[in-house]
Amino acid sequence: MLKQRVITALIMLLILLPAMFYRSPEPFCAIALVLIAAGAWEWARLNGYGPSASLAVGAVCALLCAAAWWSGWLDRSLAGLWLVAGAVWVLAGAWVLRRGVSAWSAHPRTLRLLAGLLALCLAWLAVAQARVIGVNFLLSILVLVWVADIGAYFAGRTFGGRFSRSKLAPSISPGKSWEGVWGGMAGVIVLAFAWRWLDSAWASTVPSFYTHLGQHGGWLLLIVAVFLAAMSVVGDLFESLVKRSASVKDSSGLLPGHGGVLDRVDALLPTLPLAMMLYSVSQI
Repeated sequence: MLKQRVITALIMLLILLPAMFYRSPEPFCAIALVLIAAGAWEWARLNGYGPSASLAVGAVCALLCAAAWWSGWLDRSLAGLWLVAGAVWVLAGAWVLRRGVSAWSAHPRTLRLLAGLLALCLAWLAVAQARVIGVNFLLSILVLVWVADIGAYFAGRTFGGRFSRSKLAPSISPGKSWEGVWGGMAGVIVLAFAWRWLDSAWASTVPSFYTHLGQHGGWLLLIVAVFLAAMSVVGDLFESLVKRSASVKDSSGLLPGHGGVLDRVDALLPTLPLAMMLYSVSQI
């Protein structure tokens, strides 16, 4: 399993890194579009749709993203859209997680499908806009999620259950602890201030997400780092809830050793639109 996991990760890096660092954003945006469409296919399957319908959903997702690209949305200021998307993620995410696994399948299947399709399209639009802004800006958001995940993993393994007797969400993801969440938040706080300092030290021509937010004060940057780390957990738990409702371990087997696309991008689904929301507001 470990060998398969490493091989898949290396192949993905060999595809994504050259596209990300290419002089224009088009190659990365195109690869991200394909991955998001695959995620839509997985989403349809998780919510009870058959093979043909799931493929159709993936195709619709790709067409919607391509239409937004063709319409020039990647270069537009979409502050209103990001404000609405961010508010919906915070409110709906909390509501769905509070209701739990059993309530998910009670929602109309069409509603569940459309909600996931919208979330995936918005995630693609957010990551594409972030790449248009610059590689440093995009990486600073992506690494935030990775650091939150790594920090949570090691803090959970080391301190899980020592300071809090209750689990984070036992009915959704029994292995997650509050100590893991706090460890992820601590890692993201260190990352945010360190990246901002590196931007200044290296006189980066394309400021990171943290430098943009840090211009409005260190306290704001601290609050944003904690908030986005928390929302990455919401994305992770949300996908776990859907998988548990569907009685599956992974969203698919598209990425050997890693599960499916949704298993890799779940924490990014709320974090990317929220990061673009905060960036857009800071530019006003």
